[in-house]
Amino acid sequence: MPEFHFPWIEVSILFPLFGAVWIHWLGNRDNILRHAIVICSVTLALTIGELIDFVLIGTFEAHDHWPFIDWMFDRDIFVVDELSAFQLPLAALIFLVTVMSTLRTKAPRFSLKLALVSETLVLATFSCRSCWTLIVLLIAATIPPYLELRNRQRCTRLYVLHMAVFAVLLVVGFGWLSVIEVNSTAVLIPGALLTAAALFRSGVFPFHLWMTDLFEKATFGTAILFSTPLVGAYAVMRLVLPIAPSWALQSIAVLSLVTAVYAGSMALIQREARRMFCFLFLSQSSLVLAGLELVTPIGLTGALCLWLSVGLSLTGFGITLRCIEARISRVALADYHGLYHQMPMLAGFFLLTGLAAIGFPATVGFVGMELLIEGAVDVYPLVGTMVVIAAALCGITVLSAYFRIFTGHPTRTQVPMHARPAERIAVLMLTLLILGGGLVPQPGVASRYHAAKELTRLRQTHPINDDAHVATIVEPSDRNER
Repeated sequence: MPEFHFPWIEVSILFPLFGAVWIHWLGNRDNILRHAIVICSVTLALTIGELIDFVLIGTFEAHDHWPFIDWMFDRDIFVVDELSAFQLPLAALIFLVTVMSTLRTKAPRFSLKLALVSETLVLATFSCRSCWTLIVLLIAATIPPYLELRNRQRCTRLYVLHMAVFAVLLVVGFGWLSVIEVNSTAVLIPGALLTAAALFRSGVFPFHLWMTDLFEKATFGTAILFSTPLVGAYAVMRLVLPIAPSWALQSIAVLSLVTAVYAGSMALIQREARRMFCFLFLSQSSLVLAGLELVTPIGLTGALCLWLSVGLSLTGFGITLRCIEARISRVALADYHGLYHQMPMLAGFFLLTGLAAIGFPATVGFVGMELLIEGAVDVYPLVGTMVVIAAALCGITVLSAYFRIFTGHPTRTQVPMHARPAERIAVLMLTLLILGGGLVPQPGVASRYHAAKELTRLRQTHPINDDAHVATIVEPSDRNER
């Protein structure tokens, strides 16, 4: 397997972890937020360097060569391929803009240490090849939100119940899969358990109650960081896709589409901005999951493109709401707040990111949404109709929320409402990526299409025999050796 020219994977994973230790050592100093921004910026630079090195190598997958990691783990435990190469910089960018949009007065409530630990876990998850290690990382990533809920003295019962079921399903499902014959009919049972675990983590209906509870009780920043990287979708690609038969994947796609329409309808009637954002995110992330389960090159390409656009646009949409909430407390959608004249930059960014999330032309989500609809229609025409309905509901929700928050009689306050320099930089970075990806989509679409064809070919190389219920699980490295 080709190697990187620099140990990008291990350094990018360990740097935010060491940064969390550094933040803990600094204590409650006034410049602690500035240190966290620097740490997240360096981590983003490392992941971008990793992506550039991967593109220059010109291979489907690559790994680091570092004696320390080789001594601790198997050599191929952390591998970057075309599926995860773009997700790593996206995840690092999500953490950076979220930390940058944190007001200094809100830093004590939003734990920077837990955010950096979460970044380490997310980057390690997207870089992980070993299934058992991936399961451990997926379970460990649920701990930082729990610790924040405990520190804020909020009820954790609903969150703990769902995450405990998620962990049990993962461990039992893959443990069962490891001890049975892969050519027996019993492989469908652990496959169903892993599928259910992925649905729990992704918040697909009816397993979505924990996500609305998290957005309601945790800090907005923690809820954004835990949801927008779409770790559940990655778990589906690594754990479910290799073993699930085609009919099972299409069933998951239908359930995801139902979730998309349901969540879009719920977002339209919410009276509180956080809950509106939660259901909007559930709707769009379910579309990504539906596209991943179609297992056709066009549909999978659209889902991978939409994965990137949803991460960018909904992160920007969320941090805009977070910035507004930091100034005027929880945002109610029952009244008109008239905030446009006091924060015109955030108003424009709110509208841009909201429309980008639903695939508005000239934004990064347009091509992905079009490809997803085309791929869905090839499988079943009604599926494409449901995608359009979900997008329409989300579009109405975004425009309605914009009018409620930024139009109406202006409200004069003595508190400065304009965007801070760090917030302006975060807005500028996301705006350039959203518009740049929409105006020049070819490089991103070409890379996602190549990844989709390779993933489809790997699955077809070791297909599932639906009649005999035979499943063969072979790692790509084993295939190359053969």
